[in-house]
Amino acid sequence: MNNTIYIRTLKRAEHTVFCVSDGQKYYYDAQFNRRIPFSSGQQVKRSIVDSISEHLNVVPSPTTFLFDVTKQKELKEGEVYGTCDPTYPDQLFGGWMKAAKGGKERTLKRRSPLSISAMRGLHPLLAGLDSDNASFDRSDRPNNIVIVRDENGNELSEEEIVQFLEGKDRSLSRKWIPNQSRASGLFVSDIAIDLRRLFCVSLNSFEPEMADETIHRLRNEGWTESSNIFGPCLVAPKELREKLAKALAKAIVNWKITSNQSRTFSLMDTLAISISNNANLIAGSIRAKLSEEDSGKAQPIIEEKMQGVETFVALQASGYIQTKSESVDAIEKAEQELYNRIMAFDYENQI
Repeated sequence: MNNTIYIRTLKRAEHTVFCVSDGQKYYYDAQFNRRIPFSSGQQVKRSIVDSISEHLNVVPSPTTFLFDVTKQKELKEGEVYGTCDPTYPDQLFGGWMKAAKGGKERTLKRRSPLSISAMRGLHPLLAGLDSDNASFDRSDRPNNIVIVRDENGNELSEEEIVQFLEGKDRSLSRKWIPNQSRASGLFVSDIAIDLRRLFCVSLNSFEPEMADETIHRLRNEGWTESSNIFGPCLVAPKELREKLAKALAKAIVNWKITSNQSRTFSLMDTLAISISNNANLIAGSIRAKLSEEDSGKAQPIIEEKMQGVETFVALQASGYIQTKSESVDAIEKAEQELYNRIMAFDYENQI
């Protein structure tokens, strides 16, 4: 019985930003002396889980934010935790952690069945950053409101502003935004689905995943007791598994970075997807090779007929990579292949 499904996704990004909290994140590749933009595994996971909720048309689980009032009557940041309830799809697939606060409470934690890599360049020579200085220009509008304050915070009059600007080459209706990094190129992300955990929640009383009342409710909702390599567990009903598996397959194939700014939007379309039960094979199915003529160039490669790997190539991939099997319905076929593999696993009889 194959316990793990591996997926490698190839995407193309064009002049965009993955992370917006402090500009585009990047790492330094010492061999090729280049800065490579990336999207963290946590951001990719969040995008996938959000996509699952979107496809199911359900509201994600609520989050609890704890605060403590100190003796100085100030608010102190406490922990943040989810519902620890697998009936919420984002909890079932995303996992949870709730630390005990004392008393009869116990720490509840569930490891996500999805292991997700960062989205990084297919090769250091096939992805990169470009920087420029952006501007916010409204100098063509006569009705702008300009406020200038002195060192004490007092607002200057129009005459005082004009006097202050004498001899200064400065516009008050145009702002410069320096060091704007943009990511472009070919990017890959890897996902491993642990089928043993996917629709199963542990009943191990020494390392609890759920509260007793949650376990009781799940049994009443049709979750059946079984066992896997991790011990006794509850398994989601087949009808629920079919519904969730379809949403999971669609989300993994179609996810997008959800934090893109409106002015740096990129489709980040999927060029190719490989699916396999062999981690070593999946790494070679979509890869890059240094040019024999010029070591400063790399050639992207998609192995379209690799034994042990199912590879699906979208039409637009042929614009960047030498391909032969690209098709208009490649993404839909990838969804179906992934769904079939998920549903083929015997969740009730793992041992």
